Amino acid sequence: MKHIQLVTELPGPRSQDLLQRMETSVAKAKVDRTLIPTIIKEATGALITDIDGNTFIDLAGGVGVLNVGHSHPLVVDAIREAALNFTHTDLTVVPYESYILLAEKLCNRAPGSDPKKACFLNSGAEAVESAVKIARKATGRRGIICFEGAFHGRTLMALSLTSKVKPYKEGMGPFAPDVFRVPFPYSYRWPGFPNDEAVCSAAFEQFKRAFTTQVAPSETAAVILEPIQGEAGFIVPPPGFLQLVQDFCREHGILLIADEVQTGFGRTGEFFASDHFGIEPDLITVGKSIAAGLPLSGVIGRAELMDAAGDGAVGGTYVGNPVACSAALAVLDIYDQENLGDRAVQIGHQLQQRLQKLATNSPLVGEIRGVGAMTAFELVRDHETREPATDETAAIIQKCLQRGVIIFKAGLYGNVIRFLLPLVITPEQLDEALDVIEQAVMEVTAEMYTTR
Repeated sequence: MKHIQLVTELPGPRSQDLLQRMETSVAKAKVDRTLIPTIIKEATGALITDIDGNTFIDLAGGVGVLNVGHSHPLVVDAIREAALNFTHTDLTVVPYESYILLAEKLCNRAPGSDPKKACFLNSGAEAVESAVKIARKATGRRGIICFEGAFHGRTLMALSLTSKVKPYKEGMGPFAPDVFRVPFPYSYRWPGFPNDEAVCSAAFEQFKRAFTTQVAPSETAAVILEPIQGEAGFIVPPPGFLQLVQDFCREHGILLIADEVQTGFGRTGEFFASDHFGIEPDLITVGKSIAAGLPLSGVIGRAELMDAAGDGAVGGTYVGNPVACSAALAVLDIYDQENLGDRAVQIGHQLQQRLQKLATNSPLVGEIRGVGAMTAFELVRDHETREPATDETAAIIQKCLQRGVIIFKAGLYGNVIRFLLPLVITPEQLDEALDVIEQAVMEVTAEMYTTR
């Protein structure tokens, strides 16, 4: 059975009308109009149906927010029940059980045996801001080390930590002070293209050098990193690198913050990606798939650090909303009941198998990388120079959108196609989507060689 059903040209007439209205009322600062194929009406699992009756396979998952899929019945029921009871009080005014239960459950899943505590916020960026505040309060130090290629959000401190200039940082300064950036071991684009072992060694040497040339260890509060870089194009660090960073941090009393907003909740096959690399971060930021699309994020960390920030040091009016916390509790139940960590591993195998086959047929495919369902492929115009195939990537995405598959790009050069699909996608749905992607890649490959 085909899951993609296209009954109109895209966008359809009703969608086109709303998109035109959006053009006059929604700020361009929010919308990337090159990626909008339609207006959604309803969705379930990994399928989206628009207001014109077209059905798409969703491989974007609301930018990694829907690990348990669209409108999972357990999440919908939890939201409905919570809203019928009460919609808000603010924990600091009248506490509620869902916040406490969620904190307990997430602390129990965090790496390491030290006692943990958690606090909840609205967005991934807000979680990052709060983690930095906690680190500075707990250590009494000012400096924060971050990495090239990092994406940590778009509020002031989070944007200061974020690496990509366009469209995020250009014209947005000045940024927060005492932020120091070092190279991330991106093996595929490391100068000279050495092997992983050499990249690991070189990147760690440059990491250590920053404490001589930029900020003293005694003045550094924390190092913040994504265990696998997301916006940069699913960059997996070489084996051993994260352990070296953690050991250095522990030696100098520097806190390690793992930004697991995109990598968490089973996308890599482990609940937290940190477990893949054998690290035990002092603080972990979570968000995206935590509540299946409701605004919620959090910081989980060693209890003494979380308490060191002091009463009321982080928070806000809506943080840890009770309806969102109830949805998050349902997400955890679904994760366990449906074995979504195992499903992510199976998805990763399916993606790798199909993409490896595609790579043998198209020279556009430069590298396939990732862990579990957090898989991506980078497109290049030349395998020796590794020139980014930015325009070709955009053309592939547009062809896929017009054929009913929703995907989107990543990478500093916009030349990476990443999969942030719902983990509840069926093998048949994924195969159908990959058929469309394969056809689009081969067409763009042929067009590229025709125009040369």
